Formats: sequence, structure tokens, C-alpha cells
Amino acid sequence: MKPTPMKLVQYFTSAIEGFGRFSLFAAEVVKWTLRPPFRLYLLSEQMEHIGVMSVPIILLSSMAIGMIFSLQLGAFLAMFRAEFLSGAAVAKSMTRELAPVITSLMLIARNGSAMTAEIGTMRATEQIDAIETMSVNPVHYLVVPRVAASILTFPVLTGISNIVGVAGSALISVGFGDVDQAAYFDQLYRMVNPADIYSGLIKAAVMGFLVSLICCYYGYNAKGGAKGVGNAATNAVVSASVSILIADYIMSDLMIKLIYY
Repeated sequence: MKPTPMKLVQYFTSAIEGFGRFSLFAAEVVKWTLRPPFRLYLLSEQMEHIGVMSVPIILLSSMAIGMIFSLQLGAFLAMFRAEFLSGAAVAKSMTRELAPVITSLMLIARNGSAMTAEIGTMRATEQIDAIETMSVNPVHYLVVPRVAASILTFPVLTGISNIVGVAGSALISVGFGDVDQAAYFDQLYRMVNPADIYSGLIKAAVMGFLVSLICCYYGYNAKGGAKGVGNAATNAVVSASVSILIADYIMSDLMIKLIYY
């Protein structure tokens, strides 16, 4: 059935209202981040859950990406007798784009959905209402530690992803391939700049903010009991994944103009 103009207006109005509510939620999170008390024990707990507990999946995914990317690039560069450039190509791709994006997607799957489900369950069981009755702001208590921990841990995990991805590439190209080790690492050191590394870390921090904020927003506003919590988790994962891809393109465009050149 073809949507009527009235339906289109309703969809557009609903989208604008949703963006407005999300903007107000984000402003409240930023406001409460700067206000005491600073519950460092909650921050450390979330950093352990988001950061330390996510290291194995980051190691596995980054190693696989580095190895596969190096294998495909090596086959292509072999036609030009330039296999020694595969390490530099993998390192630049990992540091600029692949590491922050893949790390964020892995953490959305592992931690983002858990944030939404946990806060959504607290909303459904009226635990958030109980926190409010104790004169504790639930955004300050529940959301701020998760957002701050994500901003701090996403860049660290991205740095680990960079190292492991390049190590996987070296394992394939130098360890199992016929690429000369000296030429491989010489081109790697020559072509990878500090700007490539810290631009990826900046992206990771921004993506950590977006992922945690979106997932907490959907959980905080979940309605409809268990089914509502499930729908909120699904919507949070989809919205967070799309948002980091859009943010990655915008940041890449800005960094090409401001940092790389």
C-alpha cells in the first residue's frame, strides 16, 4: 500500500520528535558528567566490563582481519612484485578505518545490547523509579559511568586492535609468505604516520560516546515489559551501528582535510 501524505508527515514528525528527545537526553548526560559526586567505583566497574572483558573478542577479530586482509592484498600486489607493501597497506587501513569501526561493531554486539537490556529491565521492573525516590538522579547513576567508560576504553581497545591486526598481517606475509622481512617493516615504518594512529583513536572515542549514549537512551526509555526491552535492544544495536558508519564517514572527510594533508 502506497503511504499517504498524512502518513509521511506523521513519520517525519515522529522522527523529529525522537531526535529532539535524544538531544535532550544527551545534554542531560553531559550536564551530569560534570557534576559531583564522581562515582569512580562505578566507572571502574564499567571499564572492566566494557574494556577488560572485551579484549579476547577484539584480539580474535583483529587478528582475523589482519590476516585475511594481508592474504588478499598479497595476492593482488604479487602481480606488481610489490608484496612488501602489504604491511603498510594493512597498517594504514587498520589505524585509519578498520580498527575503530570493527572494534565499535564488536562492542555494540557485546556491550551495547547488554547496556540497553540492563537499563531497560530496570525500567520495566521500576528500579529506576526506586532510584529516583532515593533522591538519586538515574542518569547520573546509571548512564554517566557507562558513557565515560566507553569513551575511555574504546580508544584503548582500538590501539590493541591496531597492534594485533598488523601482527596478523606480518604473520601471513613474512611468517608464511615469501615477503622479505626488512623490506616489509621498512615500508611499514616509512608510510604509517602518527596522524594515522591518533586519528583512529579520536574516531574510537567519538564512536564510544555515540554507542553508549544511543544504547543507554533506548534502554532508559524502554516500554512494554519484556517485549519492549527486546525491541529496545534491537533498535539500539541497529541505530548504533548505522550511527558509527555515518560518523566514520564524516570524521574521515574532516580528517583528510585537517590532519592527513
